[in-house]
Amino acid sequence: MSTEYEILTITDHPELASAVAGLMFRVFRHKGSKSLEEMTAILLRPPAGPEETFALIVDGEPVACASLARHDLPSRNDLAPWLAGVAVDPAFRGRGYGIAVVRSVEDFAHAAGVRVLWLYTWSAEGLYAKMGWERVGDERDENRGIPVVLMRRYLTTA
Repeated sequence: MSTEYEILTITDHPELASAVAGLMFRVFRHKGSKSLEEMTAILLRPPAGPEETFALIVDGEPVACASLARHDLPSRNDLAPWLAGVAVDPAFRGRGYGIAVVRSVEDFAHAAGVRVLWLYTWSAEGLYAKMGWERVGDERDENRGIPVVLMRRYLTTA
């Protein structure tokens, strides 16, 4: 298996949408998840502002992805835009692929004039902190009944 990869966008490679939706579905699936078809349709809809999904490809298959999204945490629609949908296939974790797709989103957002990017996480606060993200507030928010940490990254020096 190759360790080389490329990072492609869904806008430029819509043929990847179904496979990326499948990756997201496997990593994030829960009782209230959208169907695979609905997730694919979301990835293919025209962007509303600076939005994009990045897929990290190894041996022709997406193994990691991340998106710049207008909204992501329903309780915080006052904040935008968001780093969202960061997923790495479990068989490919620990290789820096998650960091690579997050950096692609940050670079894209910065180039689009975004000054502050938001995310929420229930399990990766330490990883994001190492990448320059900071926790916002001491309290946890909630998404689908799961406590989450709100984080932000200023992109003026990205």
